Amino acid sequence: MVCKKCERKLSKVAAPDPFTSSSSAIKEGSRKVGENKLLSRPGSSKNRYQPYQGKCKDCKQPCTQNNAKYCHGCAYKKGLCSICGKKILDTTGYVMSSK
Repeated sequence: MVCKKCERKLSKVAAPDPFTSSSSAIKEGSRKVGENKLLSRPGSSKNRYQPYQGKCKDCKQPCTQNNAKYCHGCAYKKGLCSICGKKILDTTGYVMSSK
């Protein structure tokens, strides 16, 4: 779970949608049909999806989201944004296990 501000920082899908092949970007020639977006961006290795680069602050498990400070489980248990750590959900009324 991420806050509204961090939604734009989320990783992008690697494969393009095959049903939008009639979009204007393809007609203009700026993008090829079936192009792998992770491999096509030259010199942008910082934007590539690297699923095990970061560790959760609490449980030290690998985070699957780029630039995440908390894994999905710890972020939900504490009601935090997994990227910036801002409190976005009040979990006082929830019954959660301590594991």
